Amino acid sequence: MPFGFRYYFDPTYILVLIGAVLSIIASARVNSTFSKYARVRSMSGMTGAQTAEAILRSRGIYDVRVEHIRGNLTDHYDPTRKVVRLSDSVYGSTSVAAIGVAAHECGHVMQHHEGYAPLNFRTALVPVANIGSKLGIPIILVGLLLGSNPVLVNIGIWVFSLAVLFQIVTLPVEFDASKRALVCIEQYGIVTSDERKKSAKVLKAAAYTYVAAAAASILQLLRLIMLFGKRDD
Repeated sequence: MPFGFRYYFDPTYILVLIGAVLSIIASARVNSTFSKYARVRSMSGMTGAQTAEAILRSRGIYDVRVEHIRGNLTDHYDPTRKVVRLSDSVYGSTSVAAIGVAAHECGHVMQHHEGYAPLNFRTALVPVANIGSKLGIPIILVGLLLGSNPVLVNIGIWVFSLAVLFQIVTLPVEFDASKRALVCIEQYGIVTSDERKKSAKVLKAAAYTYVAAAAASILQLLRLIMLFGKRDD
């Protein structure tokens, strides 16, 4: 080969490819499911914002605001500011999809209000998880550039694993929030039994995105461990 280069296929790339495919499929599924049920108007005629307000007040929670945020499916609960932010497609929509998403965010509020342990753990992980996702791989690369320094490579892998742990801890938090949401919207008469099933399909599709993200992170971590083992040899 000219210039001393040679072609090398790294089989561990398959793990990254699997993770990417899972994420793409999950994202496509949640978008298509939300779009489908965003066209189904609830019989109650309540908007996502009204749904969130109704659930919070029914649960005796008065110190959390409901606000509009720009974007599509950018909905989230900010526990530091105590505000539920609902996106363009949820805040003013009366669809069963919007109601499900709004109720899901209120599920997080209930978790926070009750001191739900997995949520507290996830919140505590946020700072280190951000560090892990941004610095884990760069630290590994620096270690490799410095003559495959095993100490730096190990540190990089451990730092990256914190981001993976965050993804794993997110799963029970999200599933529990959806469970709470579905109970509330039917219990408080916001949707009918049939509409609840449609809202559940939206939340189930959304849950797959978190499962896919966790799987992709685990596969990436596994790849790093496999590569480090090869380097260590």
